Amino acid sequence: MKKKTRELDERLETLLAEEQYVGHPLRDALLELRAHMEDQLERIERIASLSDAFQSMARQRELSLTDRFDRQLRRLSRVVSISDRYQGLMRDINQAVTDASNHDPLTELLNRRALMAALKEKCKGVEGEAPVFVLAMLDVDHFKSINDRYGHEAGDRALTALARVMESELMDDAVFGRWGGEEFLAVFDGGDADAPRAVCERLMAVVRDMALPISDHISLKLTLSVGITIRVPGETLSATINRADAALYASKQSGRDRLTLNEAPTVAALPSTVVPLKARA
Repeated sequence: MKKKTRELDERLETLLAEEQYVGHPLRDALLELRAHMEDQLERIERIASLSDAFQSMARQRELSLTDRFDRQLRRLSRVVSISDRYQGLMRDINQAVTDASNHDPLTELLNRRALMAALKEKCKGVEGEAPVFVLAMLDVDHFKSINDRYGHEAGDRALTALARVMESELMDDAVFGRWGGEEFLAVFDGGDADAPRAVCERLMAVVRDMALPISDHISLKLTLSVGITIRVPGETLSATINRADAALYASKQSGRDRLTLNEAPTVAALPSTVVPLKARA
């Protein structure tokens, strides 16, 4: 109760208690009015109390809902985080599977499957243009004798070392990889063989100067034989590969550590079929 209201109530109570007002017609009415006001005041106080309790309950409910929402949000954040990590893991696994399916496990270069996909893509060319490219097939000379004399581990080391040299010498010029066994393939853009020939000759010189340690007293020397051809527009991919393979065979037949250029499918001096790898060592 406010101070002013309390003072008024005390004043009224004092006046009504005086003897001079006993029996006055307004005294009973004022007493009834005073009782009625007290009753109304009690009701107002109960309503205010109920209102305060309701507001307190509403605030508690709101805080409870907020707390529950925050907890759910934290849980959702953890789920999202786990999902992101899982998706990242799956992307890494998928990428690893893709890399494994497209790369040779020993040399880490593109494998035959990936090279064939790249060749088929190049054969599509650009709309309105005849797709041409230069194909180079490279083979390690006398590789079988390396395995026979020093063991397959030495042969694997030789192929790995050659792969690193190819990455250094061919990375900016060609798509390349391990075609099979000791044989490698490189694909150069364009229809002019001069630049690819110069790149391959440089690679051959670097390999020729290599000395691969086999033991404390033995270093292995390697050489490459190379066959190059230019794809003729409209011909099958198989025909282009066979022609590069025939050029490589010609290099082997002419003494190894050689490069042979087979420019057109009508070159008469070269065989037209693929020669088994074992015949080229």
